[in-house]
Amino acid sequence: MSAVLLPLAACGSDTAPEAAKDPKAGAEAPAGFPYTVTNCGVTTTYQAPPKRVVTLNQHATEVMLALGLQKSLVGTAYLDDRILPAYAKAYAGVPVLAKEYPSKEKLLAANPDFVYGGYSSAFDAGDGRSRDALKGSGINTRLNLENCTKGKTTLDDVYQEVREVGRTFGVPDRAEKWIAHARTTVADTAEHLKDVEPLSVFVYDSGDKTAFTAGGKGIGNELITRAGGRNVFADLGKAWGDATWEQVVARKPQTVVIYDYGSTTVAQKEKRLLDDPVLKDVPAIKNKRFAVMPLSEVVLGVRAPDAIAELAAQLHPETVK
Repeated sequence: MSAVLLPLAACGSDTAPEAAKDPKAGAEAPAGFPYTVTNCGVTTTYQAPPKRVVTLNQHATEVMLALGLQKSLVGTAYLDDRILPAYAKAYAGVPVLAKEYPSKEKLLAANPDFVYGGYSSAFDAGDGRSRDALKGSGINTRLNLENCTKGKTTLDDVYQEVREVGRTFGVPDRAEKWIAHARTTVADTAEHLKDVEPLSVFVYDSGDKTAFTAGGKGIGNELITRAGGRNVFADLGKAWGDATWEQVVARKPQTVVIYDYGSTTVAQKEKRLLDDPVLKDVPAIKNKRFAVMPLSEVVLGVRAPDAIAELAAQLHPETVK
């Protein structure tokens, strides 16, 4: 069902976009520039594509790699798991500044002109990396849209993310080709699922006294819906949140989707759920129905279209052809 969305370096050259005359400056300006974009409340005008980029968080890095922009990367940091195999060769040539977030000093030492963060924590003010502080150092920034989208996050936000990054770096053709391919992947999955009844799904991210789960506002909820599921905590008015185990029992999920990341293994999470006597009559637990998604697939990034197909195959294996 799934077709890997490959990096699109072949969609455009690695050289600068064709130049056009800037009538105000009387100099040559790259085609499509100046480009002004408002991102999470910050408006920036780019006279040309950024040249020295640091990405913080895996999904920001993979957007850049999917658009064939690895030559612009002078640093990266904070993986949740392995980079997709399709991007591994390109990623291998990018300096890793830190296992998690780099200090402000280490970040500035890479001499970036642009920092692209996947989570709000990438621009933590307490660590001196706020967007305002970086702007004061002459560095433009972008924050992944899931951190500031009003209402529910959808695939349209994924497409907007890729489109705006493509415009920022002067490769809109690559972005549009990726989006077209993504839409085809999503449509193919929908076709396979057209006759299925949605399964009720409880997402187990982590937690013992309470269950940390996916709410209704994040991209995770959208992925579940498009994969033929119904998130039993879609009424939780945020992307992530805590639910009581009593609520889990009352909502009787048919399947548990486990988010795979960190030091706690999927097997350990399954055991925690199966060994809890409170959950013994929950249909998903009684029938041992589990699906697994890496954390890197349930954030707003280029993995989303294939993640839908992969989750659909776990929820509805009878649809796989």
